[in-house]
Parts: sequence; structure tokens; C-alpha cells
Amino acid sequence: MPEEVLFESESTQTRDGIASYLRSVADKLERGDAITLRAGSESVTMEPPARPTFEVKAEREGPADGPGELSIEFELEWDESGDRNGTGSGQLEIE
Repeated sequence: MPEEVLFESESTQTRDGIASYLRSVADKLERGDAITLRAGSESVTMEPPARPTFEVKAEREGPADGPGELSIEFELEWDESGDRNGTGSGQLEIE
């Protein structure tokens, strides 16, 4: 299935600033509210269902023999039709 990017924003932030964004998303998820992403004149509003698939990924990109770029990605995923049954690989723990 082809991917269509509906919204994208990338900027350097402090860890405190990132935590604030994540807290805002967490609060909206907990309340069952829609999530609106906005940067400049672009915005998108999405309404995650009660049980979306939650993917967490830690990656290293770059050469095998040298320094690369590290990332942690958090992704919520669901079918627009609402027919998704997620599968998992075990209970996620963040320490």
C-alpha cells in the first residue's frame, strides 16, 4: 500500500520541549480527544481509536563500522475503516 504523508514536522528541540509535546499527546489519548498537529499553515487532525496498534522502534542508521544516527520512534497505527486487529510481540516496558 503506498504511503501518503499527511503532515510532517522536524526540528531540533530540548528534551523538556519534546517531553511537553509527548505529554500533550498522552493527555489527549487518555481523554479520547482528537489530536491536531500544526506547523505554520499546515495542520491535520486525527482521531485514534480506543485500541490502535502502538509500535516502538529503536534504530541505528549509518555505516556498520562507524558512528551513525540513533533514533527512537513511537507510532500509533490504525485502519481508517476501524477493522484492525493488532498483533504484538509481548508487553512493552519502558525503564
